[in-house]
Amino acid sequence: MQRFHVITGAGATASRTARLLADDGERVRMVSRKGAGPEHPLIERVAADASDTARLVELLDGADHLINCAAPAYHLWPAEFPALAASLLEAARRTGTPYVMLGNLYGYGLVEGPITPDLPLRAKGPKGRVRADIWESAAASGAQVTEVRAAQFYGAGVVSVFSLMVQPQVLAGALALVPQPLDVPHSYSAVGDTARTLVAATRDERVWGRAWHVPTVTHSVRELATRLAEVAGVPEPRLDLMNDRDIALLALTDAFWSELNEVLVKPGRPFVVDYSETEEVLGVKPSPVEDVLAEAVHAS
Repeated sequence: MQRFHVITGAGATASRTARLLADDGERVRMVSRKGAGPEHPLIERVAADASDTARLVELLDGADHLINCAAPAYHLWPAEFPALAASLLEAARRTGTPYVMLGNLYGYGLVEGPITPDLPLRAKGPKGRVRADIWESAAASGAQVTEVRAAQFYGAGVVSVFSLMVQPQVLAGALALVPQPLDVPHSYSAVGDTARTLVAATRDERVWGRAWHVPTVTHSVRELATRLAEVAGVPEPRLDLMNDRDIALLALTDAFWSELNEVLVKPGRPFVVDYSETEEVLGVKPSPVEDVLAEAVHAS
């Protein structure tokens, strides 16, 4: 029997997830405000607001899973994310639809040592608390729910510090100013690996009631930028650490930049993700870094 999934959101991760499912012969309904998404015979694109619970309940009729990849604009998380998350959770509860949430690592706050999915969510900043509260509410709701948590994205089509502030500058041979330590190990998730983890979560009954980490590669910013330059055949990258004044000036042009202090200006400690359970249980491994970077170069 053909499976049917509803995906909320239409960004890079949502689109990649929809394509993986559709290419496997499974039907997908993508729900976003603009009705966007990839073209595929098995992908239906619907324009709707996921914060409209009644409409979302209608769209979930007959669905095997709800997969949420939607989120408000970055600087609006504290104001708008709780209502969106509550609507998604309520729709899943009313319909009894198993619910796979895309999350990230903000909820953990500062962590000493490797970040494992069983760690308590102790973030103190507003965006970290939003992420923690969303998961804690879902886990306590009685719904059949799991959360797939990705690290900072890299690769084609993603929005992250690396994709915005490093990748274009390296490819153009320009100086890249970066708001995180340049030589400290940091874990990154490829968008394709994130999508594969979301898909794997719909196919294994062991996922429910807990979180799973997307597989990562761990490099310093300088190491990842150097590998990007090698893949692209461009000169060695020029990098410098961004200071508070640089960020303040950028914040005058876009509210996104004013939000970086909470999650990126950290002490100079490694940020390393443990994804061993995802690999062992769900069978998802990180893609080769050169393949992910080559895709990003090709899409640039």
